[in-house]
Amino acid sequence: MNKVLVILVLGLSVSLLAQAQNIYRSTDAQGNVVFTDNPERGGEEVDLEPLTVVPSRGEVTEGETPAVIDNGGSERSDGSAAGSGQPFMPYDSFTILSPGQEETLPTGAAGNVQVALGIQPNLREDHRVRLLVDGQISQTAMHTDTFMLNNLNRGEHVLQAELLDASGAVRHRTSSVTLYVQRASVNLPQNPNN
Repeated sequence: MNKVLVILVLGLSVSLLAQAQNIYRSTDAQGNVVFTDNPERGGEEVDLEPLTVVPSRGEVTEGETPAVIDNGGSERSDGSAAGSGQPFMPYDSFTILSPGQEETLPTGAAGNVQVALGIQPNLREDHRVRLLVDGQISQTAMHTDTFMLNNLNRGEHVLQAELLDASGAVRHRTSSVTLYVQRASVNLPQNPNN
């Protein structure tokens, strides 16, 4: 059994040596250093140290579960996107750009408004944003800086956005923005829709 194992190890090491490519360094006519794996071009052999190759999180072969590093630095392979392994760095700016403070949404808008956020630096891939209307979550957290609110009721509404890290913890909140919504009413005698 030991002889078979020794022969197998020797055969494997010889095949690995045969597959190893050598790198050669030479200088061309213009004085540029040229590296090649072709020994026929001449030059001196370069002895390279082995390289450490670490695949990125995005490169996952078929059937492989991606390893996720949580904020504690430990590696997990449950496939969840709970962390990026990087410490949380605060954003320089996280605000609601539009609508403006105490802006009035006219009757013709039918209660529809686009909410644009200012986020600097750009939102990280593992972070999400959610929008609150009157303290209630209006939409699930998404990787975006723009939300569309539809069919808001007439009256006053308070908008606020929350930034969530990879684990779902709220890390930033915008200042609240008050929005006034005007809607047509069939109860008003001067309503142009009557």
